[in-house]
Amino acid sequence: MTSFGQPRHHYRVTDSTNERARELALAGAPDGTVITADEQTSGRGRRGRGWAAPSSKALLYSAILSPLGREHRLLPLAVPLAVCEAVESLAALECRVKWPNDVWISERKVAGVLLEARPPDWAVIGIGLNLAIERDEFPPDLRWPATSVGHGVASAAALEAVNQRLGYWVDAPPGQVLEEFAQRDALRGREIRWDGAGADKPPGAGRAEGIDQGGNLLVATEDGRRLSLGAGEVQLALED
Repeated sequence: MTSFGQPRHHYRVTDSTNERARELALAGAPDGTVITADEQTSGRGRRGRGWAAPSSKALLYSAILSPLGREHRLLPLAVPLAVCEAVESLAALECRVKWPNDVWISERKVAGVLLEARPPDWAVIGIGLNLAIERDEFPPDLRWPATSVGHGVASAAALEAVNQRLGYWVDAPPGQVLEEFAQRDALRGREIRWDGAGADKPPGAGRAEGIDQGGNLLVATEDGRRLSLGAGEVQLALED
């Protein structure tokens, strides 16, 4: 099992833990290196979106996986599964995953994942986990969609839980990852719509039908087609 957390580099304030991890990876930092921060000034999510969290109220975490092999092809699914199990070990909560990278509690986002990779050398695994953020501390556009694990959860305990479950899931067999993801799939059976991804995948709407062997989202369209949508190709929105 991959061991995460040794060494660990912690910053009181940094622009982005993923950026620090990327620099360390390029410099040859060892597998399992972890970077954390109390506060980020330029935290990032998918598609360049910002990630906002008050100081010391979220686990701001990046880890280096090196080397990055074919056995890690389902890493985008494995990481949110690890976060789900970490959260459930910290509090009496039930987590699900909104493909491709959001962790939900009661349909509110408690964590997000951002992966950056340079195969076959390394991947940077970025995780932002809300621990004790009050509703009015979220930006206005996030107050409904976002939530936190809850008060009483120490950042040290969250760090330990994420390190442990991440070490397990990054090495899990693909079949196990797909099986567990299916159990936690928050989109399956729901009506969704998506932005276009080229001539063969124009904007559309349909019903989510799970994940294929490559980690892509399967959707059934109203005209009877079945599409496979890649995480980097589309942007999703729920219809209901």
